[in-house]
Amino acid sequence: MPASITLSDLAWSAPDSPPLFSNLNLSFGPARTGLVGRNGVGKTTLFKLIAGELRPQAGNVSVSGGLGILRQTVQVSPDETVAGLLGATAGLAVLRRAEHGEATDEELADADWTVETRIASALGRVGLDTRPETRLATMSGGQRTRAGLAALIFAEPDFLLLDEPTNNLDREGREAVIDLLANWRSGAIVVSHDRELLETMDAIVELTTRGATRYGGNWSTYRELRAQQLAAAKRDLADAEKRVADVARSARVTAERQARRSSAGQRKGAKGGTPRIILGGMKDRGENTSGENARLADRRREQALDAAAVARERIEILQPLTVRLPPTHLPANKPVLRLDAVTVGYEPDRPIVGELSFTITGPERIAVTGPNGSGKTTLLALISGQLSPWVGTVQVMTASAMLDQRVSLLDPSTSIRDNFLRITPQADEYACRTALARFMFRAEAALQLVSTLSGGQLLRAGLACVLGGATPPPFLILDEPTNHLDIDSIEAVEAGLRAYDGALLVVSHDETFLEAVGITRGLELQPPSGSRASE
Repeated sequence: MPASITLSDLAWSAPDSPPLFSNLNLSFGPARTGLVGRNGVGKTTLFKLIAGELRPQAGNVSVSGGLGILRQTVQVSPDETVAGLLGATAGLAVLRRAEHGEATDEELADADWTVETRIASALGRVGLDTRPETRLATMSGGQRTRAGLAALIFAEPDFLLLDEPTNNLDREGREAVIDLLANWRSGAIVVSHDRELLETMDAIVELTTRGATRYGGNWSTYRELRAQQLAAAKRDLADAEKRVADVARSARVTAERQARRSSAGQRKGAKGGTPRIILGGMKDRGENTSGENARLADRRREQALDAAAVARERIEILQPLTVRLPPTHLPANKPVLRLDAVTVGYEPDRPIVGELSFTITGPERIAVTGPNGSGKTTLLALISGQLSPWVGTVQVMTASAMLDQRVSLLDPSTSIRDNFLRITPQADEYACRTALARFMFRAEAALQLVSTLSGGQLLRAGLACVLGGATPPPFLILDEPTNHLDIDSIEAVEAGLRAYDGALLVVSHDETFLEAVGITRGLELQPPSGSRASE
């Protein structure tokens, strides 16, 4: 029987919060499904409900077949090895004892003689060159993610659950994940904002505040269908608003006509000749007609207003965030950054970046790429002044701002609003609220403490505080900016950065993002030292 996952009348909400899901019905079969939606709509919660980490408050989650689960962060203990993550420690130990003639007859009878070959195959499929004895604590976050993927391949589950599997991966790691899913023929649910990965999906399920909608096809098909829905919603809103205006105009005409009739009756009664009882009847009928007309107009107006409200809600869900930035007026020949023969590292005689020289002039857009461990984060620490070079010089020659993955320029103990006013002291309350609203922090949302924000909200708040002022800094440094944003927010940031007229230095493995923001030059770093710039 094929593996499947079925959600029936599912409901869940956090304590003292509105429900995330109510009467949610979805089914997943032997196909690859991308799960998308804006930050905060419940993608991770739904993931945990399917994985059995949360219990639904109502409804059921039915799973047929074995699940293989990869979370955003692979948690490790200090001594855990790659073999332990794969569940192969005991099997390897038996083989080692067999090699030394120390295995018992029972162990030899039950030994898995293919375990080493299967481990090597699983590691090779995700591009991870390491030994089973390697401790996970010595590996980078991206390498641990690859090891987690290898563990899934090794276990051969019926159904994959992957939560942002390409976060923190270098280009080679991303390609390994994409290749794995492109060739996966069983069921898979992939929570992701990686558009290149989503192109390999068979279907897209979008979560919104109104529930879940399934779209057959990959990411491109989904975007095309969604654009058609947005156009239809805009037409529905225009029709509903026209009906509201028509109802109001019809009610006004009817009221005016009835008023003229009542006035004519009053003039006729004043002249005499009409019995009083007849005049009274005419008055009663006129009042009844006026009341019925008013009630009919009210019903029509309510129906038209309801239709308009539904259309506006659909547009709000379907309409991407838009970002418009004031100009920085950075001149084309203005030197922005200069590194001259820089060498730096964290341990003596072990440089991470060696003899690196490059410059940025005017509104250039530079992408820093390279495998995990090649020094990208170290380079940003140099440029931002967090590290001093052992040899060489670093010069930043204009106002700048850096958003690292932790968005550490924000004070987590204060609100988004207070951070904005601290970073942009010349802004008044109106300018602050207007800027934050452009980044979807409207009204009470602007008063959230930074410490309570999700990863995607955190980066969006950082962008709002840095770029939302009257004069954005002419030099912007971004470290993996797409890692925690939902896709609508990524595309909005792309649109904003395309309109940004300052210099841009961005560390990212997201080639779709780099192409969208108009990167003009690349700087590729190579471990353990050395780098090369590419035009």
